[in-house]
Amino acid sequence: MNAPGPAVGVVVATRDRAERLATALEHLTALPERPPVVVVDNGSTDHTRAMVAERYPHVRVLAQGDDRGALARNDGVRAIGTPYVAFSDDDSWWHPGALARAATLLNGHPRLGALAGQLRIGPAERPDPRGAALAASPVGRAEDLPGPEVYDFLACAAVVRRGAFLEAGGFHPLILSGGEETLLAYDLAAMGWGISYCPEVVAHREPAPSPAEEHTAAMRSNELIGCWLRRPLPLAARRTGALLTEAGRDPVARAALRDLLARLPAALWLRRPLPPWIEEAARRVDGQRADEELRRDERQVATHDG
Repeated sequence: MNAPGPAVGVVVATRDRAERLATALEHLTALPERPPVVVVDNGSTDHTRAMVAERYPHVRVLAQGDDRGALARNDGVRAIGTPYVAFSDDDSWWHPGALARAATLLNGHPRLGALAGQLRIGPAERPDPRGAALAASPVGRAEDLPGPEVYDFLACAAVVRRGAFLEAGGFHPLILSGGEETLLAYDLAAMGWGISYCPEVVAHREPAPSPAEEHTAAMRSNELIGCWLRRPLPLAARRTGALLTEAGRDPVARAALRDLLARLPAALWLRRPLPPWIEEAARRVDGQRADEELRRDERQVATHDG
């Protein structure tokens, strides 16, 4: 892992957001680590490819014929030659020195398959709320890992060991966008790789507005697809039943249910349950999320009453 050349490369997946991508590439190509950057273009119809060729000729572009969602990152990882790969979205980039720190951590911890960095949002650099949950991960901390072990992360703040990522199969073909990271975390853990939250590795994001209803439906259905793929069948059935009940009165739940049912036969065919020790840890993470949702609901009620 100490071969000559950059230790960490960057893979960026994008579609039809040329100017936002230009801002991200401006930051990525100015990093002191000088990482190689691969942009995987998911069938853009704007001037994305021309922009990269004109402004950033040293950035490699992989042009896809259509939108492959998170699977574009798999193509980028296969194409890049560095032992470690950091992901960025077309609205995110890494702080100077973050990739060097990530390489040091990965070099020093051979079982570390991926690290989840700290994400800061917007011009004010406010910490992403998910960081607090990752820091308090109920999975605990193994002696051979540099931080709390986690089963969740955001791809745009993650650095993976290329060999481990490819060994685990990368992002799953049934989850193209939204929540794909959790399934990858399960698969890495099931193969013996560790994933740690390392807040000293910092990424920045300037999120663009997105259709909240569409995004929420995709997240709901993707979470359940992951459940059918890896979690116990009674749990998957119970959660699907809850969505079915909601679908009678909620259009977002109906959209999520339609999407789920369309992919469910393939999920059952590709199903591979987690080992018992990973499932037990996943249930502890479920409990942490349920506690967080309860506290959020209580704060909302208190605010409304006030």
